[in-house]
Amino acid sequence: MYRYLSLDWINELTAQVAASDHMSEVATSHKIGVTQVVSNGPEGDVTYHIQVGDGEASFGAGVADPEDVKMEQAWDTAVAVATGEMNAQDAFINGHIRLWGDQQKLLDNQAVFGALDAVFAAVKEKTTYE
Repeated sequence: MYRYLSLDWINELTAQVAASDHMSEVATSHKIGVTQVVSNGPEGDVTYHIQVGDGEASFGAGVADPEDVKMEQAWDTAVAVATGEMNAQDAFINGHIRLWGDQQKLLDNQAVFGALDAVFAAVKEKTTYE
């Protein structure tokens, strides 16, 4: 089992994204770098990213380079969204997720997040939220 947002969890997602043919396929027609910052978690603040483009997709600790979009949220919000207790769009609208950068690019790359959701689903079965 992996604790949500732990380095082990990030490393597992890094491996799963690298192994995903669907992520690579989406990365041939989309290009975006997104940084996610989650504050006040059990291990402190956590920063990770997804980077896609030129047929390659990567996920890992740290900031996206280049960073098109940055999202910040508290641990409680991140857990609620990850477990389905809160809708991500509602969290954004209600100010629980703060967003900086190119919002249109985020909207134009929804296929990336659909492909990433499939990877998250596989890891979610092995994730604890404590």
